[in-house]
Amino acid sequence: MDCPPSRVIHIRKLPNEVSETEVIALGLPFGKVTNILTLKGKNQAFLELGTEEAAMTMVNYYTAVTPHVRNVPVFIQYSNHKELKTDNAGNQRAQAVLQAVSAVQAGGTPSTGTTASESALTPAPSPVLRIIIDNMFYPVTLDVLQQIFSKFGTVMKIITFTKNNQFQALLQFNDPVNAQQAKLALDGQNIYNACCTLRIDFSKLVNLNVKYNNDKSRDYTRPELPAGDGQPAMDPSVAVAFNKDSSSLLGALSPLSAAAAAAAAAGRVALSGHSGTSGVLLVSNLNEEVSTHCVYGDAQRVKILYNKKDSALIQMADGNQAQLAMSHLNGQKMYGKIIRVTLSKHQTVQLPREGLDDQGLTKDFTNSPLHRFKKPGSKNFQNIFPPSATLHLSNIPQDITEDDLRALFSNSGGTVKAFKFFQDRKMALLQMSTVEEAIQALIDLHNYNMGDNHHLRVSFSKSTI
Repeated sequence: MDCPPSRVIHIRKLPNEVSETEVIALGLPFGKVTNILTLKGKNQAFLELGTEEAAMTMVNYYTAVTPHVRNVPVFIQYSNHKELKTDNAGNQRAQAVLQAVSAVQAGGTPSTGTTASESALTPAPSPVLRIIIDNMFYPVTLDVLQQIFSKFGTVMKIITFTKNNQFQALLQFNDPVNAQQAKLALDGQNIYNACCTLRIDFSKLVNLNVKYNNDKSRDYTRPELPAGDGQPAMDPSVAVAFNKDSSSLLGALSPLSAAAAAAAAAGRVALSGHSGTSGVLLVSNLNEEVSTHCVYGDAQRVKILYNKKDSALIQMADGNQAQLAMSHLNGQKMYGKIIRVTLSKHQTVQLPREGLDDQGLTKDFTNSPLHRFKKPGSKNFQNIFPPSATLHLSNIPQDITEDDLRALFSNSGGTVKAFKFFQDRKMALLQMSTVEEAIQALIDLHNYNMGDNHHLRVSFSKSTI
């Protein structure tokens, strides 16, 4: 059920025994949390934010990046309540936790005598956090850590290193209260969709000694430090602290900032709240027979370049989708060639002037019925994954068998290695022998008419068979 925006957020499918603190932490990066109601038996909760704008930012962000609590994906939508009226007697503990978290957020100390959870109440032992990244499918750069943590206060120093085959970081705030607030909000959160999970503890150190400013360590208070050991030096534009009121875990970035480039390169990350980012991509080294499909957003217009037929400009619905497509597709192999995807300097793809024949090189898909992401908050945003050998098939007609689908996908020029129907047989997983074969099959068979106007839907899956 799609409700209009409200500052009350309805959260479903929470794990058993979830704490109020964990629920509040979902909303903290987006603004002040003003009320909470947890429905223990139903694994649900309602979270009220200070403003409707904060709630919209939260829902938009979690539409692109599935929120997880204790490694369990949870579902977030607007509530049809406009505010939460809670019976304070029955909701005393939750109110106490909220009071404690708000006090930490405001930089004060919670009033004594509350029954809030210990983690929110004990004074922070150190301004330095030790961060371990689990499930590190994508690289996490120092710039990405700085963006996320500077939401909670001034980040002064970061040192990154690998220990026991795990990527770790030490990060120093200017104040222990900020470190406590960041730990409360971010411990257990994922940086990227369903991976790169933050595990955060207080460090025994209370001050970090940084010798070099490079991509492994940085002291933001001393931009004059040398790069050392042949490491690339820090880009001066990164030294400027990010706007702390930016709207998502990975704050709103200007496309020119070095950190945005780092995040995109490190990436596969849905950056919400983009301001001024071009939604136009330049794709080069294409096979000249290529057709257009986009599983990372809605392609509005496509223009094959007249004097360079292996390159195209693709206008996406917004800068967020362009970033997503670039980070997932740059360097992938299509039709035997490694494609390059970068952000274009063009703001839009122009249609040819009236009466001018451009040999069909420009196509406008604005009104196409086949867009996957047209509906705001579409479930399809939750199913965006990097190219993989395993494909997710949906909208399969009832009379279609496994053999039919294996034959169909074998004809796209690859080998089907494994197949599994879901219980209702309307969906299935199908594994090709390579990622390149899966990309080819998706291009050939997404929206394939299976008869009776049943169009097969094909996307990349994060699952394996």
